[in-house]
Amino acid sequence: MHSGDTPSVPARNPSNYNPLHTFILPKGPEKHYAQQFADMYFLRLSQLKKAVKAKAHDAWDDFKLGDETAQFVERVLDVRQGELCWVVGTVYMELALKPNVLDDLSKEHWIAAPPHRSTYISPASQPEMMLEDESGRLRVTGEALKSHYVTGCILAALGTEQADGTFHVIATQYADLPRQPQRWERDDTASSRAKKPQPDRKRAGKVAIVSGLDITGQDTTDLSLQLLVEYLTGEATGPPDQANASQITRLIIAGDSLHRASPILSREDFAAKKANSKHYGYDATSYDASPTDCLDALLGDILPSLPVTILPGASDPSNVALPQQPLHPALFPKSRLYAEPPASGLDTLHGLDAVTNPWDGDIDGYRFLGTGGQTVADLLKYVDGVEALQVMEMMLRWRCIAPTAPDTLWSYPFQDDDPLLVKECPHVYFAGCQDKFAHRWIEGPAGQKVLLVSVPRFRKTRKIVLVDLESLEVEVVSIGMVEPSK
Repeated sequence: MHSGDTPSVPARNPSNYNPLHTFILPKGPEKHYAQQFADMYFLRLSQLKKAVKAKAHDAWDDFKLGDETAQFVERVLDVRQGELCWVVGTVYMELALKPNVLDDLSKEHWIAAPPHRSTYISPASQPEMMLEDESGRLRVTGEALKSHYVTGCILAALGTEQADGTFHVIATQYADLPRQPQRWERDDTASSRAKKPQPDRKRAGKVAIVSGLDITGQDTTDLSLQLLVEYLTGEATGPPDQANASQITRLIIAGDSLHRASPILSREDFAAKKANSKHYGYDATSYDASPTDCLDALLGDILPSLPVTILPGASDPSNVALPQQPLHPALFPKSRLYAEPPASGLDTLHGLDAVTNPWDGDIDGYRFLGTGGQTVADLLKYVDGVEALQVMEMMLRWRCIAPTAPDTLWSYPFQDDDPLLVKECPHVYFAGCQDKFAHRWIEGPAGQKVLLVSVPRFRKTRKIVLVDLESLEVEVVSIGMVEPSK
């Protein structure tokens, strides 16, 4: 073969990557935990009450039951028996199997991780739902509540108070999707503010999203991880697959890159470990660096040809409470050499961006919002017969991506502003570490369109999700070997 006949290697274009820093926590002395966690729910109510009231006014201002017109009542404890009215409050669910922090505090102030529960619902008892605000709490009932609501969502409830003091609900309203920015809106605004010409925008490529790598440190012979690297870097198979891989302009790793973080020891286990230890101070034998070394090597193989955004997950070495902060660069002695501060405008082709969980940012003009999956997993414990995409849609329509935090999901106690509220509607909303792949479009009252993507665990499914940044079409690539026929 002559040199002129050598097939050309497909080129990979850079993407316009413009991350937000919505979920970065304060540093040093500004970060403290002296605040009451209950204040978060009152903060959410105050920030969402105006939007929920506006939806309820549009729906119920002309509503009549018989000759009685529905009236708005400012506080939940001001409802009167027999009067048709509506109130706005925060939902609180009382469930039999829901963990109680008071039980943890009673164990001689030794707080350990609560036992794993697949659901908070007990077949032996019915869940109770309440609406609360700064005045108090009101127990609510009714067929209208058959829709799945969980602790922390802000609702307007229309109904009447019964003789037993419960509020019988006949209809509900919530904030629904907020305003959605136009594509390139933030990039164009920043460009015009800096008085720079618009960047030369070529056809956008694809974003690859993978989660649940669950690297154990014994993965050096794991063929699926090697094939994953070869596919992303264009070394696998032939020209058709290489051309497809060359369209990927960024990889997002959405949580649980490592198999498990160090568990929180019980008091008994801690005492036994201390009694049996022959070391003083730091015990180096208790730390196993092989999982992070394997992850660092994997990133180091990918980064020369593809930039990576990595979110921490439940099993990764980051803080437990949401929002989880970026994985420390000391974990990646090799791949951190590719970690560059995100540039304004076009990002460099090479780059490692360790980000928070949840995370949001603009990629080729589209607003992305994603999590490592804990928020979805916890909300699914409140409801039966609901899929992950339905839960994700509910959270967006309630304008809160972690309504159950801090009740059953650990969270930083925000006081002045809650970044877990959805202030701008994303174009793509993904959740990592799910049981299976699924995607769906949802639409808001003002024409907002959001692509929901449930990203499966790679360790179990060997699947990567690709999102085309021109058409927002979704495809799945399965990594694996075909067993030879016998």
